[in-house]
Amino acid sequence: MNKKQKLARVNLYLIADKKICGDKRIEDVVIQAIEGGAQMIQYRDKESSDREFLETASILQTICENRKIPFIVNDRVDIAAYLKADGIHLGQDDLPPRIARKILGQSKIIGVSAENIDQAKEAEKHGADYVGIGPIFDTLTKKIEKSVGLEIIKQAKKYLKIPFFPIGGINLENIDQIVHAGSIRIAVGSAVISANDVKTATRNLLEKIQHLS
Repeated sequence: MNKKQKLARVNLYLIADKKICGDKRIEDVVIQAIEGGAQMIQYRDKESSDREFLETASILQTICENRKIPFIVNDRVDIAAYLKADGIHLGQDDLPPRIARKILGQSKIIGVSAENIDQAKEAEKHGADYVGIGPIFDTLTKKIEKSVGLEIIKQAKKYLKIPFFPIGGINLENIDQIVHAGSIRIAVGSAVISANDVKTATRNLLEKIQHLS
């Protein structure tokens, strides 16, 4: 299965952020989320040492490979290359997509964060396979000045040819607004990770997307 086919199957993309796992082990969270229906996993960790990041990424990659789920590394192109991960997710201040592509090769998935439609179009122009757009709503996961709102979803649907994943503060109560604005895909973190029952929280989100779309 090539990267376009992999992305086409993804409606719920989990951002497994170690910082918000609390007392939960991140590998347990990822396993439960996949059991609940998560179709792609990104490992995000801004606090661990390089060694610890690599060790955790390797564990999560094995979990994803065993369950045939794409595994994406946040920021760390070097570690994504070493592990031969399915792809990388880049922020606006990370390596440009074209440089990551030279390092990782054509077969790997490259995603880019975008806070406005111009950034999203620029990412697509320079070879991104998908964009994460947002934060749509206020979120506790990342420090932000303000959310960007639902309009960017409508713009992304109009202007982008590549898949896009709305992200930021999305939960069971507001997911209908995401779908009505024009997206059948979401990227989520705390709505799943902070839930008492990760598997059920994931399943409920996925079922609601599928029902609404």
